[in-house]
Amino acid sequence: MDFAFSPDQELLRGAARGFLDERVTSAVVRALWDDPRGESEALWKDMAGLGWLGLGLPESQGGSGLGMVETAILLEELGRVAWPGPYLEIALASRALLAGGTEAQRRRWLPAIAAGDARATVCLLDEGSDWDPAATVTRAEAAPAGSGIEPPSPGAVRLWGTKRFVPWAHVADLLLVPAREADGVSLFAVTAGAPGLAVSPTAAMDPGTRWSTVRLDAVQVGPEARVGPPGRAASLLAALLRAGAVGAAAGMLGCARRCLDTSVAFAKVREQFGQPVGSFQAVRHKCAEMLLEVENAHAATYYAAWALDAGAEDAEVAASVAKAYVGDAARRVCGEAIQIHGGIGFTWEYDLHLYVKRAKALEATYGDGDHHRELIVRRVGDQG
Repeated sequence: MDFAFSPDQELLRGAARGFLDERVTSAVVRALWDDPRGESEALWKDMAGLGWLGLGLPESQGGSGLGMVETAILLEELGRVAWPGPYLEIALASRALLAGGTEAQRRRWLPAIAAGDARATVCLLDEGSDWDPAATVTRAEAAPAGSGIEPPSPGAVRLWGTKRFVPWAHVADLLLVPAREADGVSLFAVTAGAPGLAVSPTAAMDPGTRWSTVRLDAVQVGPEARVGPPGRAASLLAALLRAGAVGAAAGMLGCARRCLDTSVAFAKVREQFGQPVGSFQAVRHKCAEMLLEVENAHAATYYAAWALDAGAEDAEVAASVAKAYVGDAARRVCGEAIQIHGGIGFTWEYDLHLYVKRAKALEATYGDGDHHRELIVRRVGDQG
């Protein structure tokens, strides 16, 4: 069995690393932390020119027709530099439109996303902070006739509720909003600036990941805004959460790998008692354990990505295993990196905290370890 990347995948990884090492230095990341938008339009356009924004889209929609494995490769490299920007979010929104969107929705949004002319995000988490689509409490109600400035079209609804920790909502042109109807959970495409839609920033430990609270106060959308059949979005949302979990695992893997590489390089040059600290058994063992964690995280992440692409029977379990394991592993690796660096590892001026904060932010995104362990228990129980 061959576990190596294909030549094309290696080419993608090498090109991504070369571009990001040159263009997304720690100084650039820190500058974007202080930027009101938190991301770079120039970098975004360059990424579009490289074909990254349409990586998972079909060629007919301006994309490259690649899969989750290639997306994970790119997300790992983005995590390795703690890149600030909504890449995973637009990838998930694109998957949702591909899976459930109408032809008109795809024509309007997907080529624009691939070209870097539009950004999108998915508002998955309600006030209860439960990632299960069944926990959705934001509601969609039929718009009453004769209300508002304009009469609603047949099938129009109004959305009410609050979505929490929505990533990059403040720069999104399109927000995909799950809401509950009588028949179940539906998904709606809401354009930025819609009347009744309010986006406010939420403070976070990672300034490179911008979250917002999105409030919907009678936001009226027509029937053309539905993504998929009414009340049938739960399975689509669950699939998005699985893809998001694997994407977040890839990002955490990039952070952990960067912390490992930085620690090994530091241990070779930092001297104590006249010799490199890497010559001490305690430090060598720490580095060895970090490598073990990173390699296991790599295996879990890319197996899960392959399983999603292949529609494997164990894809759901694989995605949850990857998210739960890599979250723990990245936390341990990043923590050990700080220990190896000693006092300098805690300082604002040193770069380790960029990757520690990004890994911690991703650990809670698209379900934390406890959430995914519960999903594993349910899945294994069903199989038994």
